[in-house]
Amino acid sequence: MALADPVLDSPKEAAADPDAFVRAAMHWHFSPGTGSPFWLARRSELGFDPLTDIRGHADLARFPNLASELREAPVGELIPRGYGERPDVVGVYESGGTTGAPKRIALLQDWLDQLLAWSSGQLDAHGVPQDVNWLVVAPSGPHMVGDVIKRQTAYRGGLAFTVDLDPRWVKQLISGGRAAEADAYAEHIVDQAAYALRSQEIGVLMCTPPVLERISRRDELAELVNRKVRAINWVGTQMDADTRHLYRTEVFPDAVLYSGYGSTLILGNASERPGLTDDDPCVYDPFSPYMSFGVVDPESGEPVEYGERGQVVMHHVSRSLLLPANLERDTGLRVEPLPGQVGDSVADIAPVATFEDQNVIEGVY
Repeated sequence: MALADPVLDSPKEAAADPDAFVRAAMHWHFSPGTGSPFWLARRSELGFDPLTDIRGHADLARFPNLASELREAPVGELIPRGYGERPDVVGVYESGGTTGAPKRIALLQDWLDQLLAWSSGQLDAHGVPQDVNWLVVAPSGPHMVGDVIKRQTAYRGGLAFTVDLDPRWVKQLISGGRAAEADAYAEHIVDQAAYALRSQEIGVLMCTPPVLERISRRDELAELVNRKVRAINWVGTQMDADTRHLYRTEVFPDAVLYSGYGSTLILGNASERPGLTDDDPCVYDPFSPYMSFGVVDPESGEPVEYGERGQVVMHHVSRSLLLPANLERDTGLRVEPLPGQVGDSVADIAPVATFEDQNVIEGVY
């Protein structure tokens, strides 16, 4: 592996001077010896020179949104040459693929190590226990979330019990008017979760709000969760403030209720801000400066005011991947960032009605 600027590898150094971090990343990703074939081939088409014109985080907005090219781009061409001939690739993962062909990306071990350490610290901040087993009801297969959470569980000293969830199939059933089949599939998911809850010691339950709602309908399962589970990590589709309050105060009062908001194309997730009250919307703070958010007017591309709703833009900048200016299929409220964080925080996430000329269906994830 080629040597890189140390600022790319140290979260403390990167956070101390995020603009220097961005400049180091540009040097890595656009130098012939270390950059990826994907970006080196596009350098001359950008209309600016990333080595001289991108001077800090604010300049990432100058990049075009090339995320759609990841539907067809050979994944190997996204890996920087600086990793050598045998890069330590954890896996190749796909976006949801529910608004067209999926986009593909590679997850490298050095980035995963950083992500797990940061995510574990966020879980600690919310009081999620270590050294307990997790029941993970989430997409696996080509999706990143299931694999990463299994590794997160091991990192924190537990065993992961898994139930595979295929969001593409559920959304296909819903879009085809086959609601009864979608309902039966969702109940099949809950049945499998029930086997683990009955027979194993489960300290953390990870699932989506639709799955959690179905679990809460079954008195036996709700009682098992209350007796065994010490934290519930919900992800995927969103949960409104009233429902979150009901779960915290009446349905699962003894469990920590915690959420994350992520995307395969930022190679991770943002963390719910600790200390929020039941009256606050879920505010998500990213792993800055590696992941960062903007909230923009979808027509003009300009940032909306704090407290206003716009479409979420995500940037990922690390040694393993450069993917700036990705316009997501979500809207959110623009929130002032934490001290030292670059970009925005986001709250009250909701899907757009259509994305890339396709209707957006939430389903079970």
